[in-house]
Amino acid sequence: MPKVSEEYFEKKKQFIVDAAYKVCLRKPVEMITMTDVIEETGLSQGGIYRFYKDLDEILCDVIAATRTEFNIIDDIENALGSADRLSFSDGVHKIFDILADAMEKHLLDIQKINFDLTVLAINEPERAERIAGGIRGRGNFEYLATVALPALIKGSADKGLKPRDDPKKIADFISSAYVGIEMNCILSACYKKAPMAADCRPGPLFDTLARTVVYLCGGEEE
Repeated sequence: MPKVSEEYFEKKKQFIVDAAYKVCLRKPVEMITMTDVIEETGLSQGGIYRFYKDLDEILCDVIAATRTEFNIIDDIENALGSADRLSFSDGVHKIFDILADAMEKHLLDIQKINFDLTVLAINEPERAERIAGGIRGRGNFEYLATVALPALIKGSADKGLKPRDDPKKIADFISSAYVGIEMNCILSACYKKAPMAADCRPGPLFDTLARTVVYLCGGEEE
């Protein structure tokens, strides 16, 4: 096999990842095969395996690429940093507006893929763990659950508010509500399966969640 430059190698890998990403938009991730990716690239089977040992290795790089494109961590951290200059209600709404805007922007692409990966994790946990094991850094949801939500609840205490429920329960509720909004919006937008004919749009749903969080944390809407 002739030697190739590192730049050529990386460009070919990116070409394959881009092709796999397109396939992920059309099919549930769990149903994608290496044949699908090969056909999308137009490369031979040997041409694919020269750069990736299997489909899961490709999917790992697809997820890593989506994390780079769909990264709200910096925006949330900036919002948390400015929260001390805002009322608690305004700070909460600012954060949830960021979540709504990001979900709306990527509902038909990256959010759809993330949802499919959640289904994969339920049905094939060992495979999902193997795929995720090659990804470095925190994803948006991990950051929200481990950093942003605790900081938000602490912020309410710093402003002298008394939570109307146990802070741990409030954090668990917010996490569950976020996942529910994500799932219902994706089912509605990507699969036309809106549950109970609900109006599944990120903006109104996150606005309601923000107002609920303000109340649970002991604040009042302005």
